[in-house]
Amino acid sequence: MKILFIYPNAGSQLGFNYGIAHLSAVLKEAGHEVALWQLCEDIEPLPSETQFVERIRQEAADIIGFSVVTNQWPFARKLAGWTRKATDALLVCGGIHTMAAGEAVLQSGAFDYIVRGEAEEAFAEFVEKISKRQNVAELKNLGFVQDGKVCLNPLRPLPDLKKLPFKDYEIFNFQSIIDAKNGWVGLMASRGCPFSCTYCFNHQLVSHYRKDLNCSFKGLNYIRHFEIDQMMTEIDYLQRHYNNITMFILDDDLFTFYRQYVEQFCQAYTEISALPFVVNAHVGFFEERRARYLADAGCKIVKFGVESGSERIRRQILQRRMKNASIVRAIETAHQYGLHTSVFLMIGLPAETHEDVMATIRLMARAKPGRYRWSFFFPFPGTKAYEISAEGNYIDFEKMARMENFTDDTCLNFGHEHNLFLKKVGRIMPWFVNAYSDLPVAAFYRQKVDEILALDAGAWEQRARRIEEEDRQISDEFIARGLSHYAIKYNRFMGVISDYFTTEG
Repeated sequence: MKILFIYPNAGSQLGFNYGIAHLSAVLKEAGHEVALWQLCEDIEPLPSETQFVERIRQEAADIIGFSVVTNQWPFARKLAGWTRKATDALLVCGGIHTMAAGEAVLQSGAFDYIVRGEAEEAFAEFVEKISKRQNVAELKNLGFVQDGKVCLNPLRPLPDLKKLPFKDYEIFNFQSIIDAKNGWVGLMASRGCPFSCTYCFNHQLVSHYRKDLNCSFKGLNYIRHFEIDQMMTEIDYLQRHYNNITMFILDDDLFTFYRQYVEQFCQAYTEISALPFVVNAHVGFFEERRARYLADAGCKIVKFGVESGSERIRRQILQRRMKNASIVRAIETAHQYGLHTSVFLMIGLPAETHEDVMATIRLMARAKPGRYRWSFFFPFPGTKAYEISAEGNYIDFEKMARMENFTDDTCLNFGHEHNLFLKKVGRIMPWFVNAYSDLPVAAFYRQKVDEILALDAGAWEQRARRIEEEDRQISDEFIARGLSHYAIKYNRFMGVISDYFTTEG
């Protein structure tokens, strides 16, 4: 059979879909034909309805599978409607959105089936049964509508990563992805996370799997790793088959969780590659030993999920129980070993006050990470943070339904004054961090912050249109004077210390 994957990736950062890469490999191993269409402006212009319908007809697939994240659901639903006009192929929806809102996806009528959870085994079995015209009603991980009733079958055990075939890179326009991402290439050495942060899907996935499998967290075997040899084979393959790779980024939720795996990976990596790499860490699983192994292996950037500088918000809203002192210490440890640090932040969290936002700003000013990347909080359906947001009557559901990303705006409503404050911080956070730091430019930026805080909504809208150019000009002046500062760099929601971006090349 021929399976066409549709990957809606519009209006957001260009991504590589690990799930599709594994699914395609499994399907090809079983003898099926597989194709992919990734819809992202960074690869090619988005198609019109006529262009889309024509391409779908040309593909002549038997099954069309959509991989959907929640922010792409409105776009995916529209594409599914166009697909119906072009073909009688079965339409199947997978991706994390089917775990978050599986019933709603089926009730929309846009898809014939959904596949929930990690689907390498489930989708392969589904395709095989369909090809033989066999009944799929009892197939685990499958969802469908029967006699007007939504049926969500139980989940099967999680796949053994060590038994998965090598990912299929060929169906992607992978060289274009590399070039569009300036040579940064993602890898994933593991699946799963030990934490239950309220805003993340991990706790939702664990809950569904534990319920269906009637097992403990330990029995679920949620945190799984690929063999070191598997990872080295993949890295070697990428280096031999593609050009212009400048950086590998380990996209694991928490790469530093198992110290022994970190050490083994680092020791093997130096024999395969001289390229720098990036990892995700946690302040509770990062100390001098891990830092030293990473630094010796060529790790360039260590990323920490901090989210908020307010310990109250982290504890009560996010279930991230770490102290600001621990965050500062982890960043200092990384810097001690020459590692550049990156911090993830969110603003516009439910129950967040003006002072909580300022606590985030002050923590960045105190800790001085190499960079920080901020976004607006988004309440993903099915998460505990969504429930908190809904119970607090924060969500603007109409606005939420229109959003394709969570870097431009928030779908939570805190009232006019705080909404305007969040827009200002969300557009030019580096000015705020500089203003509250002990950097030599602090007084200058404090004046700038006071200026924009005094602007009403109309005046701010006018100022915001040119503020990134203003930031660039100010940064250029301070660079010429040799004064350290944070400025917007690499993308519009990242603040980077000038000491780094003036010397990195």
